[in-house]
Amino acid sequence: MSLCAACISGVRYEGTPTGEIIDINGVKVYRALPEKDYDKTKAVLFLTDVFGLSLENNRLLADDFARNGYQTYAPDYLNGDDVPPDALDPGSDFDLAAWLAKHGKEQTEPPLLAAIDGLKKQGITAFGATGYCFGGRYVFNLAYYGTTKVSVASHPSLLTEDDVTEYAKTTIPLLINSCEFDDQWLLLRSRL
Repeated sequence: MSLCAACISGVRYEGTPTGEIIDINGVKVYRALPEKDYDKTKAVLFLTDVFGLSLENNRLLADDFARNGYQTYAPDYLNGDDVPPDALDPGSDFDLAAWLAKHGKEQTEPPLLAAIDGLKKQGITAFGATGYCFGGRYVFNLAYYGTTKVSVASHPSLLTEDDVTEYAKTTIPLLINSCEFDDQWLLLRSRL
């Protein structure tokens, strides 16, 4: 996992989330809807970092997409087992490696795909995906499967050179937001 200095520092956003937690196909999903009329056939998939839906920042960011006119869905693909917000604080004994071992593709992708299938059944036909750190990995996967029309990965982690090569075979636009001095990004950037 990519862990530069920015991974272990951050700020808490101020505000109160305005969306709601709903069930879609047996998956807990945070839904943020625009207040004004919007295209019901298009949606943003908001793929959280390891802090999941329990970190208020993630819900507030999803709300921002809704305020800009996009229905936004953040599936709980971490199965309710988010990394605690204080896990990366100095002195924490949280074992991130053990957590990651329990949150591989086999555990996290099925609820994500189930939620997407449920959204399709509700009439959504076009998805954009935005993923943050851990969620950036799944932005790539969804593009490989042809699920999304556009991808944004912010400080993506768990990627390899093969992922960049595979993504280049798609026609799906990709924006990667990363810090300048991320060792993983320097390696991947050389492949683009």
